[in-house]
Amino acid sequence: QVPLVESGGGLVQPGGSLRLSCAASGFTLDYYAIIWFRQAPGKEREGVSCLSSSDGSTAYADSVMGRFTISRDNAKNTVYLQMNSLKPEDTGVYSCAAGPHRAVPRTGWRGEAMCGLNPYEYNVWGQGTQVTVSS
Repeated sequence: QVPLVESGGGLVQPGGSLRLSCAASGFTLDYYAIIWFRQAPGKEREGVSCLSSSDGSTAYADSVMGRFTISRDNAKNTVYLQMNSLKPEDTGVYSCAAGPHRAVPRTGWRGEAMCGLNPYEYNVWGQGTQVTVSS
């Protein structure tokens, strides 16, 4: 049983929108920080947005601030990433991950969510979903 299952990726034109879902199975997200990472071909994995389940606070990388929105549906045990005004540079495999809350300084991010940016801090992962932004 895969603990986190992402869905919602696809091909979209620049300026378009997608909503990614990250559904948890077999455990509750209540006590975790949840982060969305993305990895473009030939590039390192980078965090784009995270959410603290403890208080619902959120945080975003500057590159997606104002365009992406992270949210959670407690009843569905699911976290979403609404992506608007997509750009070709948003292309990549998007993965969600859950891990312990950590209050760490972040450069190039805004928001109060307690989440680290190192993938090694997260021990529960999904399989990823491809997002391609192209005309």
